[in-house]
Amino acid sequence: MQPFPTTAAMRSRMYAGRVVGLAVLAAVSVIAPAHAQQFVQQTGTRFPVQAEYTNQSTVVDIDNDGDLDIVWANGQGYSTQGAALAVRVYVNNGAGVFADETSTRATGITGWYRGVEAGDVDRDGDWDLILANDFNKRPQILINNGSGVFADQTSTRLPVTTMSSARAQFGDVDNDGDLDLVFCNNGTTRFGSGQPQLYLNNGAGVFTATSGYLPVGNVGEQMDILFLDIDNDLDLDIMLGTRASSPNQSRLWKNDGTGRYTNIATFPSDFSSYSYDAGDIDGDGDLDLIGINAGSSSTELLLRNNGTGTAWTNISTSITPNPAIDDNDSRFFDIDMDGDLDMVIGSLGARDRIYLNSGLGVFTESTTLMAAVSDATIDVKVADFDNDKRFDIITAQGESGAFQNKIYMNTTGPIDNRAPRVVAMDQVAPATPAAAQSVRANIADDMTSDRGFHDKGVTLNYTVNGGATQTAPMPWSGNNQWRGVVPVQAVGAVVVYWVTATDWSGNLGTGTSKTYTVPTPIDPADLDRNGVVNGADLGLLLGAWGPGSGPADLDRNGEVNGADLGRLLGSWSV
Repeated sequence: MQPFPTTAAMRSRMYAGRVVGLAVLAAVSVIAPAHAQQFVQQTGTRFPVQAEYTNQSTVVDIDNDGDLDIVWANGQGYSTQGAALAVRVYVNNGAGVFADETSTRATGITGWYRGVEAGDVDRDGDWDLILANDFNKRPQILINNGSGVFADQTSTRLPVTTMSSARAQFGDVDNDGDLDLVFCNNGTTRFGSGQPQLYLNNGAGVFTATSGYLPVGNVGEQMDILFLDIDNDLDLDIMLGTRASSPNQSRLWKNDGTGRYTNIATFPSDFSSYSYDAGDIDGDGDLDLIGINAGSSSTELLLRNNGTGTAWTNISTSITPNPAIDDNDSRFFDIDMDGDLDMVIGSLGARDRIYLNSGLGVFTESTTLMAAVSDATIDVKVADFDNDKRFDIITAQGESGAFQNKIYMNTTGPIDNRAPRVVAMDQVAPATPAAAQSVRANIADDMTSDRGFHDKGVTLNYTVNGGATQTAPMPWSGNNQWRGVVPVQAVGAVVVYWVTATDWSGNLGTGTSKTYTVPTPIDPADLDRNGVVNGADLGLLLGAWGPGSGPADLDRNGEVNGADLGRLLGSWSV
């Protein structure tokens, strides 16, 4: 195993600063509120014994059996390439006990994986995987056969592009109903610089590289990337986290609705981020952000959203304590089921920490909820692994220590009895009657991940002209967003629609309804769109006479001529 690099050049950490940070952490922790230990480490009875360099994980039901499995992104080497390692597939027995079934479910698949994420790329109803590869290697895409067995189909589905990538994410950037891909890209080395990459899906899970969709220019030391909707306009924006400071600081990019992004210049500068997580910390309906190690002197950077994503307030002093130590990842979740998002932070070389939210986005550490274990956490996830309706915690161990990933079971906390909330939903405004209408919804629950919350079904419900309720599935489409389609309806139909969502604990949430009416088709010959074809339209056609395309070129042959005149006269209003 590669030893943990201790030089300041490797981790940009000053030893003295870390000692001070740990001292502050110890001093503040003694005044934390008292709680019984809620999260009990049960690694020895629930996880296989391992000794592999893990970088990241994803939690997903790979075999559709109703429990959550784990896929680990493994690969040895911090700044220098080590040994290729297998992507590890841990299968849940339903009670939160895991078996390593890598040899039969991801046979022979090895690499230098920094990231793994799940998404249904071919819309066949199961979860496929994307693997972000380091050391100038090609990413890999694994296709699920429906029973949780994966085949590497990189050669037929991904562009032939190598990169040093720390993370990849799925999201439908252009609202066409399929999952696209975005990658961190540091060029030829992990700590170099490169142009982040966006791949578009053709609908069948085959991806094409884009040019000009993302802001142009290399960005140094990219550590994290995630989709999120910063302004609830139902388009997926992008947060790019970097380990470098200005001019290579982290970026926030806004989607114009077609999958083309522009930089938000007002986003605050950060310093040395390893990850970003999004969640509504103050209950105002928008996504706020935490950047791990992104504050000054390797502290956390907590940012409050103004609701439009154009102004972010630094409220890092709302985290107590906020020590200057080597933290690597975080997740928001409601530990005590009081209606606000609390937080767990994973640390390398120090103990992982749990913070309770006051309800206003003010976080105070509780030192008794979780055992004080100093290890090498570089990734953390929360999920209900034993189906007892309580959120548990797993940590990925890499860079140093025994390389044994860990699981902490929530043994005494309250059960999840809070339903998901529909935060935003598209207002359908049909311009073409003979078309299906897509509906996207942003949905919040009591946990966060890069795939939003773990759901057991999101449904688009609708009625037509007051009739019986009909339903359509809403597949996941990126972070906390799901998308469904109302089929084609007749002219004049009044459609009422709403979204229902069930979380992993079985809580059912119902959103408010909206309505649209299918319009009467507009005659193409009604050039002034006033509802009648008359002399005014004839004047417009004659004014456009000759070569050229435009509304008056009714037969779309590149010329306004007698054929178009005939079509207009044939539509003349009586």
